[in-house]
Amino acid sequence: MRPACPICRRPESAEFRPFCSQRCADVDLGRWLNERYAIPEELDSDEPPREPDPDA
Repeated sequence: MRPACPICRRPESAEFRPFCSQRCADVDLGRWLNERYAIPEELDSDEPPREPDPDA
């Protein structure tokens, strides 16, 4: 059994691995670009919040 596409759960395609199609690959890319996926950051309650970097 082939692994499932992480977007629609259909079997993955070798051409678009780990996705089943270009559409699902594009959906995933859009989620990354819109910052829907994020790595959680642990905040230290004793440390003041960081100021945004003006050069970024």
